[in-house]
Amino acid sequence: MDNREHPLGLDHSLGFALGVSYRKISALLASRLRPIGLTPEQWSVLARISEKDGQIQKEIAERAGKDKPTTTRILDGLEAKGFITRKIGPSDRRSFEVSLTEQGRNAAELAAPVERDTIREACAGFTAEQYRTMMKWLDAINSNVDRILQPETE
Repeated sequence: MDNREHPLGLDHSLGFALGVSYRKISALLASRLRPIGLTPEQWSVLARISEKDGQIQKEIAERAGKDKPTTTRILDGLEAKGFITRKIGPSDRRSFEVSLTEQGRNAAELAAPVERDTIREACAGFTAEQYRTMMKWLDAINSNVDRILQPETE
C-alpha cells in the first residue's frame, strides 16, 4: 500500500480502528469473564495452557503473544487464584513447567464458550468467508510487523 493511497486522519487509521475495536471487545469480554474470576489477559494465557499442559513460560508467552514480564505477571495471578501450578523444569532449573489445576481446567471450560460467544456477537453480520478473510489479513499484518521488529530485537 502506497502512503498516497492512505487517507489522512484517525478515522482512516488502521491502528486506531484496531485499537478501538480491541478495547471494546476486551471490555465486553472482561465483564463476561468476571464471574469466572478471569480477565481477558488471564484468559488468553489460561487458554494456551489448557491447549498443551506442561509448557514452560517462554513457550506460553510466545503462543499467547505476550512478552516474558507480562506473562510472568499473569501466571502469578493465575497461580494466586489456584488455576495453575508451576514446577521447576527437568532440563533447565531456571524454567518452570506450568500445569492447570482442576480449578483452572474448570475455569477454562467455562471461559471458552464465553469468549466464542463474545467474538460471534462482535462479528455479527459477517459471513464465515468474511471472517476467514479478516483473520487472514490480520495474520498478514502481524507477520509484517514481526518481520519489521525482528531486526530491532536482535
